Amino acid sequence: MRELVDILRAERHLDSGGYKALLACDDKGVVAHLHEQAREVGDEVFGKGIFVRGLVELANVCRNDCLYCGIRKSNTAVERYLLTTHQVLQCCQQGYDLGFRTFVLQSGELPRDKAPWLVDLVGEIRQRWNDCAITLSLGEWPREVYAALKQAGADRYLLRHESHNAEHYSRLHPAEMSLKNRLQCLVWLKELGYQVGTGIMVGSPWQSLDNIVEDIEFIEQFEPEMIGLGPFVPQHETPLGHYPTGSAHLTCRLYSIFRLMFPHALIPSTTALNTIDPQGRTMGIMAGANVVMPNLSPSDVRARYALYDGKASTNAEAAEGIAQLETQLATIGYHIDWGRGDHGGKC
Repeated sequence: MRELVDILRAERHLDSGGYKALLACDDKGVVAHLHEQAREVGDEVFGKGIFVRGLVELANVCRNDCLYCGIRKSNTAVERYLLTTHQVLQCCQQGYDLGFRTFVLQSGELPRDKAPWLVDLVGEIRQRWNDCAITLSLGEWPREVYAALKQAGADRYLLRHESHNAEHYSRLHPAEMSLKNRLQCLVWLKELGYQVGTGIMVGSPWQSLDNIVEDIEFIEQFEPEMIGLGPFVPQHETPLGHYPTGSAHLTCRLYSIFRLMFPHALIPSTTALNTIDPQGRTMGIMAGANVVMPNLSPSDVRARYALYDGKASTNAEAAEGIAQLETQLATIGYHIDWGRGDHGGKC
């Protein structure tokens, strides 16, 4: 099994049986070797710097009804909000003053008539902070909207495909959503010149190891610049709220696999991972992740962006906890890299 890790590091590829064997392996020595090799590869490319991104959660309004998501449109218990342009710019100014040089704008999938507002907002941020990267995570839109956002100044777009298996995808989403359209959106984003990210929830209901292998092979073929992975965390007001939480250890194993496959990729150690394990962020970094995203959103709305139960948004998960984050990173031999971090891809 250690040989599989060494082959993956050398060749950046395994066959489907090799990927499944690594995912299923219960040998702690092999898993430790996998994480060690991933750290070595990440350190060779990025050194000991961990990129920080300032996360602004624009709105918890969503036109979709995904069965796992706490801000799904049919959840009447959610107190909805939509930040104003002024509020978003205040968040960005705070982040810029702290040293952030990438802003991540995230929201539920807003109504179609909000597209002009989003384009204008991106344009205003680009005009004010031209030395910063702008990453968007706004869901599925027509190609022309993606093009307008790119023209306005967006650099990156994160759109998790969630599952490359059509049957599994259909069990997580309402009938009006389709894997075909999700994948088409990813193609458009790449065609338009974005740095593109995709990924999955690890341990989502009905997900098998074979499903995850299918996801690995799709990501391998797609060659994204960013890979977003987090454990499934249930939200009690959703149809899937009674399913168990995903595995932090399997999530970290996937971080390592993808680091060995894509040495230059931007791989966040996600908030979901830190939500289910108090050591989640450092576990992710020690497994090969190289990005963290402290929350810049106004403190009074953070709890309302409740994609899942218990979402961490304070202390080192928040922009105002940046000193705490620095201390945490120092304990494992890493430090904050304030750069834009434009690495990415398979090269």
